[in-house]
Amino acid sequence: MSETRTGTTPHARATDDPDAGTVPRPRPGGRSARVRAAVHRAVAELLTEGPAEHLTMPAIAARAGVHPTTVYRRWGTLGELLAAVAASRFSGDLVVPDTGSLRGDLEQWTADLATDLTDPDSIAIIRAALSSGTEGGCACTTERQEQLASMLDRERSRGGAAPTVERALDALLAPVYYRALFTPAPGTPDWARSLVDTLLPRPA
Repeated sequence: MSETRTGTTPHARATDDPDAGTVPRPRPGGRSARVRAAVHRAVAELLTEGPAEHLTMPAIAARAGVHPTTVYRRWGTLGELLAAVAASRFSGDLVVPDTGSLRGDLEQWTADLATDLTDPDSIAIIRAALSSGTEGGCACTTERQEQLASMLDRERSRGGAAPTVERALDALLAPVYYRALFTPAPGTPDWARSLVDTLLPRPA
């Protein structure tokens, strides 16, 4: 291997630029973070202005004010970029409630989920991510599945009985996303809370 590629010379360090063909050294809060924020913002803006089918890496780069090679080098493909945007958008947006009971936790969480999915920008990102492939679709729900699993685990730690994660996904997450993505109007919080009864039937 040639030592000229290590970037150890003063000249190499002085000219190390993410757009210049060398590998940048990410700095927290530095240019790498600014590029990421600008590109993510560009994706969200372009999705509000037109269909996802018109979204391209060069268009995103132009809107973000960076060179296209920067975007390709960091994310590789449009699918990977959309997955990253979705993962960022849907991380930390919902708080796991702790009401003292599994039913209360699930009712509040499902209602919050339904409310969040009334945001047109969120729906646009989900649809674009889904169209990019399985990875993009998973990025939209990964944290929410983890939150659901944590509530079920907490109930078991209390000594209570809880359904499986798969059963909870089918009863709660799936219908909320279906209503938001494939029907004229998303589900209301009250409708979302009622889904918990299908998962945890009330005593007769």
